[in-house]
Amino acid sequence: MRKPYALAVTAALACTCMFLPAAAASAAAPSATTAPGSTVPDQDPFYAAPAGIASYPAGAIVDSRAVPDVNLFGISVPVNAWQISYRTNDSHGQPELAVTTLVVPKAAWTGSGKRPVVSLQTPEDSVGTSCAPSYQIATGQDVQDAALGAQLLAANWAVAVPDFEGPKSVFLAGPQAGHAVLDGIRAVKAFNTAGVGSANPWALDGYSGGAEATGWAAQLQPSYAPDVKLAGAAIGGLPSDPAAVGRYIDGTAFAGFEFAAAYGISTEFPEAGIAGLLNAKGQQDFASIKGTCELNILPAYAFRKLSEDTSVSDPFSVPSVAAVLRTNTLGTAAPATPVYDYHADTDEIVPVGQDNTTVDNWCAAGGTVDKVRDLLGEHAEEVAFRAVSVEIFLANRFAGKPADNDC
Repeated sequence: MRKPYALAVTAALACTCMFLPAAAASAAAPSATTAPGSTVPDQDPFYAAPAGIASYPAGAIVDSRAVPDVNLFGISVPVNAWQISYRTNDSHGQPELAVTTLVVPKAAWTGSGKRPVVSLQTPEDSVGTSCAPSYQIATGQDVQDAALGAQLLAANWAVAVPDFEGPKSVFLAGPQAGHAVLDGIRAVKAFNTAGVGSANPWALDGYSGGAEATGWAAQLQPSYAPDVKLAGAAIGGLPSDPAAVGRYIDGTAFAGFEFAAAYGISTEFPEAGIAGLLNAKGQQDFASIKGTCELNILPAYAFRKLSEDTSVSDPFSVPSVAAVLRTNTLGTAAPATPVYDYHADTDEIVPVGQDNTTVDNWCAAGGTVDKVRDLLGEHAEEVAFRAVSVEIFLANRFAGKPADNDC
């Protein structure tokens, strides 16, 4: 969730070193023959789960392929990149295939220990696989992911960018996103290429829709992936409570996020009964929104109210819907890793109050949270304003320094 046009202010960061031509490593010869970015994921066999996906352990690699000519509008930077497909689990524990993109600077790592790696969750905020980071990066048109990852790569860290919405592109489905992030780390560790293997230190980073996935990965790590050790997690503009966010933006210029979330959660959680609440207009809208990306969703649903599409006046209060939204609300357990949680008090898209509640709950459960609040700032501006602070937080965690704790 963010204003896409405003992210252009950070696009200049991309010139440093993001997502550009990748040289294949001999140790990672892919079995797939389709070139990355040449075919949309729905038609690319690389993204198709094998018949025996259930027999793969969570995080096990299914396939891999080098991204040989990644660029940003034709501007190349010295990194190597690979797409890695792996088994993960949806929100109900059912096996599915996910893909992550590993990007490693060509420059040798000269710091102490192994090169740090950051799992970067970018705000896809969409409901179509053509919007997935792996495909967007491979096509060379992805300003957003370039801007968000450039500073991490400029620090000479490796970056993994998972398609955490999964094969069904389920926006704001929390457990599924957390699983995909953690299993993506497992897959990269097993990939063991370009100096990135089992011994590298890892951290998480995500803003807005990417912060939601980051928060779920951090919260689920102790129970779902205790083998995945994390140095820290930077989380900004966090939409931790989908009901609170939905009510906040209902009828506003950003209502498209609400409609996309309703579609994503309905897809992942049919037990919510959202499909059964749709009136004729809602059925038409759901058919229209399927497979679309954020840049198309936002203008199409601006200033719309979700109740226009339902047979009830307050769909958030329907018991089955409310129960599923609670399932997708963060704060029921504390992350074991230190968290840097930043948010603008005047955020016009993601209300700061629901993020404050999550932090309070994490603190009460024994978490370590460096809570940063800026008195003024818009949603898209906050990610740029705090970019250096995020890098400092991650660098200190990789250096083994103790984290500040406001709990």
